[in-house]
Parts: sequence; C-alpha cells; structure tokens
Amino acid sequence: MPADARFFGLGGRASGPRLRDGAYRLWNTDPKGGFGPGVDPLYLTMPVQMVVADAGTHLVFHDNCWDGRVVLREGEEGVGSGPDRPGASELRMEGGPLRCWVLVGTPARVLQGWSALTGGAAVPPEWALGYQHARWGFGSAAEVRRVVAGYAARGLALSAVHLDIDHYDGHRVFTVDEERFPDLPGLARELREQGVRLVSIVDPAVKAGDALHAAGLTVGSGGAFVRDARGREVRGEVWPGECAYPDFTDPEVREWWGGLYEERLGQGFSGFWHDMNEPVSFAAFGDATLPRSARHAMDGAGGDHREGHNVYALGMARAGWEGLVRLRPEERPFMFSRSGWAGMQRYGGTWSGDVETSWEGLRASLALVIGLGLCGVPYSGPDVGGFGGSPSPELYVRWLQLGAYMPLFRTHSAIWAGRREPWEFGPEVEEQARAVMAERERLRPYFVTLAHMARRTGAPYVRPVWWGAPEDRRLRDCEDAFLLGDALLVAPVLERGADRRAVRLPRGRWYDTATGAAYEGPGQILLDAPQGRIPVLARAGAVLPVRSAGGGGVELEVWAPARGRTGGGVVVRDPGPGFGAGRVERYTSRWAGEAVVVEDETGAPVEGVVVRGL
Repeated sequence: MPADARFFGLGGRASGPRLRDGAYRLWNTDPKGGFGPGVDPLYLTMPVQMVVADAGTHLVFHDNCWDGRVVLREGEEGVGSGPDRPGASELRMEGGPLRCWVLVGTPARVLQGWSALTGGAAVPPEWALGYQHARWGFGSAAEVRRVVAGYAARGLALSAVHLDIDHYDGHRVFTVDEERFPDLPGLARELREQGVRLVSIVDPAVKAGDALHAAGLTVGSGGAFVRDARGREVRGEVWPGECAYPDFTDPEVREWWGGLYEERLGQGFSGFWHDMNEPVSFAAFGDATLPRSARHAMDGAGGDHREGHNVYALGMARAGWEGLVRLRPEERPFMFSRSGWAGMQRYGGTWSGDVETSWEGLRASLALVIGLGLCGVPYSGPDVGGFGGSPSPELYVRWLQLGAYMPLFRTHSAIWAGRREPWEFGPEVEEQARAVMAERERLRPYFVTLAHMARRTGAPYVRPVWWGAPEDRRLRDCEDAFLLGDALLVAPVLERGADRRAVRLPRGRWYDTATGAAYEGPGQILLDAPQGRIPVLARAGAVLPVRSAGGGGVELEVWAPARGRTGGGVVVRDPGPGFGAGRVERYTSRWAGEAVVVEDETGAPVEGVVVRGL
C-alpha cells in the first residue's frame, strides 16, 4: 500500500473507524460482556476493506467466509531525503478459495459498485427511523405500559418498545410468558393506537426436547438442526438450557424457520432483532460457539463450521426476511441482527451489541457505525447509554445526542443495569433529552430520504468527513465527527467535562445550526458544546426535508448558498409501508437578487421553503 494509505472496514471494529497497525481476526465473536475500543473481534466481521490514499480509493472484498486474519501496517513517509516505507495489508485464511473483488473510484462510486454486487440495502419502515426503547428486564406488560405512559405524559416521542428474552416462556424462542404478558396481542394493539410498535428479540437456539424442537426434526430428510460428521445432533448451552441449532445454510430449514414468524406477527410484533446468532454456545473457556467439526449444508455444497460460522447469522437474516415477506407481502420487514456477513444489508441492519457503559464505549459506538457503513451496512446504531452499567447524567446525554444522528436510535440495557428513561436522570437531563428527541423527529423525513438513497446508491447515512474529499489528509485522520448525508456535519462530544470542541471542516461554507454563524472550510474551528447540545453544521446551499412546525407534514429547509454559488438536495418521501421505491425529487438553491430561492427539476420555484443562514 502507499505510505499515505489509511485502512477502514473489516466489519464492526470498536477500535476504528481508521484501523491502525495490528491483526484483525475474521471470526464473528461474542466478547462475553461489555466491550470497549480494545476488544477485537466482535459480533460482525467481514473481509471487506476500504483503502483511502492520495492516489485514490478502493474497496477489496475477499469472497471467503472461513476463519481468517488481516494484518495491517500503515506506511510512513520519508522525511527529508529519507525513503517512504510502504504500508501493507496481508490476508491469511484457514481454508477456502482466495477469490478477490476490487472496486476502484471515489468513495461514493466504490460503495455504489459494492451495493450492485451484493444487493441494495433494505429500507426500514418509516417508524423504525424514530426513537426506540429497549430493555432486558421489562418483566411484565404492566411495566411496559408504565414506561410508555411516562414518555407520553412528558411529550417525548417514542416509536417502538423492544422486548428481550424475559418475555419468553423459559427463554424459549417463539413463546410468551402468559403470566407476565397475559394478552400480548392486546398490548400490541393498545400501544399501536398510541403510535408505538412492539419489537421482538429472536434467538436461533431451540431448546432440546420442546415442541419446536420436535417440529424441526421433521424438516427435510435429516431434520432442521446442525449435526456432526456421524449424524448426531450438535447441542449447546444457551438461555433456555440445552439447545439445538437450526442450519440456516439449508434452504429447507430457512423456509421452515421463516414460517415461524407467523407466531410473532400473531402476537402483534412489528419488528425483530436477532441476537446470539454468531452463533453462541456458553462455555467456561475456549471458543463459545459450535464445534468446528459441526456439519452444515452450505446450500448443497456441504462443509463444516469453519466455513459456516461467519455466514450463520446471514442465513438466519435471510430466513427471517423471506419468511416475513411471504407472510406480509404488503409490508417492508423491520429486522436487524447482532451478527452477519457481507451482503447482510439486503435483510436489514445491525446494532453495536453489548457496548460498555463508559466514555470509551461511547467513542467505540461511533467507530462501529462509520466502519459498518463503509462495508455496505448503512443501518446501525449503538445501545444508547451502554449495555451493562449505569451512565452518569452527562454520559447519558452525550450518548443520546450521538444516537439521535445514528440510523438506529435506540436505548437498551441489561437486566442488572441502570434505567435509561430520560426522566430517571433528573429534570435538567429530561429537558435536554426532550430537545434531542424533538430534533430527531424534525429530521425524520431526512432519514427517510437517506434510507431510500442508501438502497439506490449504496451511500451510508453516516459517512466519514472525508467522504467527498478523500484526498484531504487531515480529513482522513478525523475520527470524532461524521457527515449525515450530504447536508449535515455532526461533531459529538466524546470526552467527560468538555463544553467546547474542535471541528474539522471539509471545503465550503458551513453554518452552525444553533447560532447561524458561518464558517469557511477547509480548516478547523472551535465551537461551544454545552451539555444541552453538540455542534451540528449544515452545508451552505443544502436543501433537506424536515417535519413541518405543525408536525403533520414535510417542508423543505434550505441553508443559504454562498454568494455566486448554488446548492441543492434530493428528497424521497415515504412511499408507505410497502416496497414502493419512492420518487426522487431534485431541488436547486440559488440567490435571486436579495432572496434565496429553491427550484424543482422543471425550474419552477418552490413555495413555503424555510430559509436559514441569512
């Protein structure tokens, strides 16, 4: 690699988004507890790497799902008359072919090619682009009602509530504890009338000996579950106890499993999150997954777990997606998965997993989302507040502020962790959270546009600041800010006690959305960041859709272009719950005398535009 090259990608990496010197394993792994930047590998690895250098950008995909390792070494440019030391990227796989795909061009061109090669990203339903609340340990329908009522009473927008494994009967998938949730369909209807959906966790492991296990034994000629070389069912230990594992690399098993979501839909669930699907088998030591000798169908080719492990969750996502489309063909499914592999964007997104409750965990959350977007997985987000601990009010607010600009905006916590409802942190934090969540609601039409454009073009919602200028070395080294689409630059606060922060600007004019002050890039500026807000800047000339002040419709917001220059933007309005592509509307902004006007594709002026930055 050139001496100036920078490495990105390889799936979800807490130490990113720029990957420094070191070895990165390609083996989807549950890190067994909260993780921070020093933990690797994590739940979702893939041999997809983006390299950015002065000479250009390229993406390389090693089409091999075996266990492997990538060793990276950044180069070093010579000083004075000293020679350059080139960088290097070395891949070693335990088996399988060494098929390699390389895409070259601008970052946008490269990811458009990657999307064409592996499939367009699933577009989540519109409600899944709002704020969502999850907890392991709701415990009962009464507690769910109490939490939802708390949001409603305080006027805090809430789109969905996620139920974890504690709503199952004995932790068994596709069941309900009817003592604690006596009328789950009724609860779902009640919440939906308030604009709140229910989302269900789905684990792959099936308790050995129960009715679902018995049904799985009748699938195909040999049953639905992974077996060893002698034909014996492979068992592991997961939440329900001794469990068998469906072989999602078998098309008959995928069809059977997809049909099981009918039970979930009947319970009133509107979305699904796949967990424990690396896959996990609890172990006191060693690799907490299936034996490497376990056999998989591999879609007729046959193979063992060394080859099947990394694509196990991809097969589960495919099974769920295809089943939901069969069951409800008029609705786009909402599904995201803790683990996966290249191409998983076709079936939904992912989330951070059990990120630790710390400032380091907050920083890792940003790294994961940016890195996954550069691997073609645009829809992701962290557990706001971290998974296992009790964040301080300051850390909670800063995490909420970051999460509000992530595609998946969700709080989540463990059964032993502190609460995540905004009002639990006191009245000051509640007011700060109200402003954050209101801004997310205001920007939700913009997120709809970003979702549809991600499917059409492969461009992630969240982009590194060098996205439009990969030749700018200072931007290549900026890891604490990001672009949200083309219009916004977001600079989260990632350090305790900070009330100001430096922001690196790409070329052009940028407006501080809080003060309206204009700044010229490229360069670095220092902005105030009191606990109540983070710096968010808008690109001059940008036209973006926002929710109108009355809350009922969509209006256009334009930030004044620099004098003598034009701007613009695209808008895709939500086409409804189905698979409609939505029409792309293109707008141009310019000065006309002393006024800023916005024109549509025909050149006709658009009325009712909100102009900012004057």
